[in-house]
Amino acid sequence: MGPSLNGEFLRVVEEAAIACARSIGHGRRKHSDRLAVEAMRAAMETMPINGTIVIGEGERDEAPMLFVGEKVGMGGDHIEVDIAVDPLEGTNLCATGAPNAIAVLAASEKGGLLHAPDLYMEKLAVGPAAKGRLHLDYPVEKNLLLLAEAHQRPVEELTIVVMDRPRHDGLVADIRKVGARIQLIGDGDLSAAISAAVSGTGIHALMGIGGAPEGVLSAAALKCLGGEIQGRLRVDTNTASREKAESMGVDFDHIYTTEELAPGQHIIFAACGVTKGNLLDGVHSFGYGHRTHSLILTTIPRRVRFVETVHLNAEAGHTVRF
Repeated sequence: MGPSLNGEFLRVVEEAAIACARSIGHGRRKHSDRLAVEAMRAAMETMPINGTIVIGEGERDEAPMLFVGEKVGMGGDHIEVDIAVDPLEGTNLCATGAPNAIAVLAASEKGGLLHAPDLYMEKLAVGPAAKGRLHLDYPVEKNLLLLAEAHQRPVEELTIVVMDRPRHDGLVADIRKVGARIQLIGDGDLSAAISAAVSGTGIHALMGIGGAPEGVLSAAALKCLGGEIQGRLRVDTNTASREKAESMGVDFDHIYTTEELAPGQHIIFAACGVTKGNLLDGVHSFGYGHRTHSLILTTIPRRVRFVETVHLNAEAGHTVRF
């Protein structure tokens, strides 16, 4: 995979973000997701790749496109690429106008991204400063003390992101007992995992249970950023059965590392803000176009780029103000 694909994948997430931004605050989560999926799929049609979706719109979203196994791009003799997508990470966030909704994808050479089943995953995500220090099986108190030591600050100044779910009541109590701050989120733990590895976001770790496909996307981003995620798959009655998952080779006792979730050497990760968030600004629309704020990460070369783009309508004749 060469640098020429970076701009192509950036374009894909920008198109998805602009499309679903039109539905911000309308309260129609499935409609928002459909707009993002359709725009992302259309943008991929002209890409010079022979792409395969390895993580896509799963059973919970009931999407007719960007499903696992779907072929995307121009095909033929073009480079083979495995792609993980979440056209709208945080459908509820977009529908309600809440922060941190993003359009996102990760790409790698064939076999470079784990084909994670549509299950839940217990996660621990941290940035480069704490890489290799914490462990998913450590007590919460021990992990927080190690995290504080890694960041050279009191534990009371740490901010841990946790999804606001009843299943996390015990985790929240344990974190507060130690004294760290908690940022409860209603949706979108992928954005939180990435924020833990980006200086200036004010986020130091993600803890708790979220989607396994989002865990793979997080791993791709954190590999580029030098951070770390640890994950253990879990069965939920609303997703695939344990028997089906085990037939796919899932080990429910194994703690998956960043390298196991995203083993590829050549990884491209792209995200575009839909609503304003800790990591990215949202889409701003005006009479003659849109302004987007995106993130593009690569492993070869290892680069982190924040990109602000003004997309002008074809009939635009106005002066662009920066």
